[in-house]
Amino acid sequence: MQKNFQGYAVTGTHRCLNLVWLIRPKNIPDASRWSDFKVIEYPSKKWEETDVEIAITHCGLESVCGSDIHTLTSGWGSFETPLVVGHEIAGTAVRVGSKVKSGIKVGDRVGVGAQIGSCYTCKYCKNDNENYCPKSIETYNSEYPDGVRTMGGYSTGIIAHEQYVFPIPDGITSAEACSMMCGGLTVYSPLRRNCAGPGKKVGIVGIGGLGHYAILFAKGLGAEVYAFTHSHSKDGDIEKMGADHVVYTEEKGFQEKYAMSLDLIVSTRDVSENFPVAEYLSMLDVHGKFITVGLPDETLPGASAGVFASNGCFFGGSKLGSKKEAVEMLNLAAEKGIKPWIEELPMKEVKKAVEGVKGGKVRYRYVLKQDIAV
Repeated sequence: MQKNFQGYAVTGTHRCLNLVWLIRPKNIPDASRWSDFKVIEYPSKKWEETDVEIAITHCGLESVCGSDIHTLTSGWGSFETPLVVGHEIAGTAVRVGSKVKSGIKVGDRVGVGAQIGSCYTCKYCKNDNENYCPKSIETYNSEYPDGVRTMGGYSTGIIAHEQYVFPIPDGITSAEACSMMCGGLTVYSPLRRNCAGPGKKVGIVGIGGLGHYAILFAKGLGAEVYAFTHSHSKDGDIEKMGADHVVYTEEKGFQEKYAMSLDLIVSTRDVSENFPVAEYLSMLDVHGKFITVGLPDETLPGASAGVFASNGCFFGGSKLGSKKEAVEMLNLAAEKGIKPWIEELPMKEVKKAVEGVKGGKVRYRYVLKQDIAV
């Protein structure tokens, strides 16, 4: 049985002329109308007894380098319209399948992030690495096994497998929790997996939507935090977030004072060809790690082998996070009183929100409140 939902979709299109799509012509986005939305109705996936149906109350909007904007502006390639984006979802469970074993009940507040499915059988799915499953299904612009296209959280509801539905604890509002579902989890996972905690020195590069979460969670885990920013414009904010040190990257030789001193650097900036990667790697202690969570449209910067040999450092990436980490993160936020810096808007103002994010006008997360009559 399928159910229809409604959502704010980007619909500005022209017909695709790609020869591969001639058999089934598709509408692709018109770049000049990337921020134009209208309410559409669309079908859900077929219901399965391992699913949870969620009435959406809030959806976070990815930060400046986030995937919603990359998708809408075709930074990661073209896509078929209409498309409902948004994968920082919070709402209320309104239907729970008979085979759901996670303890979620009708009426519970729950969240969904950027992943909504996987194979559930591979070694990654079985060892808390389901976010790396080769058959991962993304929350929007992907496809369920039944052929239905996935649509995101700028909408009235969503149906998700229980593995990708996270209980929201008391002490966190749904508006606060929703932006943790992707933005928070994206930085929490590399912090947790790389042992950020007491006695560790952790650098956070880029103090935007993701970076502000990285500071909050690194401090919540007990690490000594170094915030890397290009200007003094956010000094007051960074101090309030709890960073122990601020490093200004526009200053010549900014890295010299911190040579071989940091255990971990998490970069939320787009690490592309103009990024000074050698300078950052030089600040890592022996076998320290530089983890990038940004997904830029451009290629990675070059670095000579000697840069890595001098301190035996590692350069890596991270993708989302597991359910185990999501639950840990939400409980940590509730326990430590970690509150994201959010600005709430009605969902009908989605155009203002996405344009504000692209223009860097938000500090530090937009949250859209569902306002479609159901």
